[in-house]
Amino acid sequence: MHGVVKWFDPKKGFGFILPDDGGADVLLHANVLRNFGQSSVADGAEIEVDILDTERGQQAVEVFAITPPQDGLDFTTQMPDGEILGDIEGLELEPARIKWFDKGKGFGFANVFGDSEDVFIHIEVLRRSGLADLQAGEAICIATREGKRGRMAVLVKSWDSVIDCE
Repeated sequence: MHGVVKWFDPKKGFGFILPDDGGADVLLHANVLRNFGQSSVADGAEIEVDILDTERGQQAVEVFAITPPQDGLDFTTQMPDGEILGDIEGLELEPARIKWFDKGKGFGFANVFGDSEDVFIHIEVLRRSGLADLQAGEAICIATREGKRGRMAVLVKSWDSVIDCE
């Protein structure tokens, strides 16, 4: 089944998918998403899943693909604080770990393995990357640029979804 993520709340551990065929909402549980290698998914992301009919309705049992939302932030334009992300084509992905991320504040920080410098992660970059939230200690891959106040992420990928992150 193909659809669009209606909403997903990592703290609650579930969300819902709107099927393309217009049927009833499909439950997306956090464990199914984790089996795909992500701890969250952005609202509006396109998603391809296998579903199961249960007494309580349909639920996703396996995720095959997630495409980040196409609306919103354009990486060649400015961030809400005026920072320009620029072209991300060809940037190298680096392995990193989340130091902390506060969805309510809209930002957080990560550390690239082997480097103590903090890397700023804005919620809009996270959303544009197809993710909704990050947890402290979570392993990710990021592409960075030098910003006004130091290194900033311009692309975030879940660790398990990237084969060539070295």
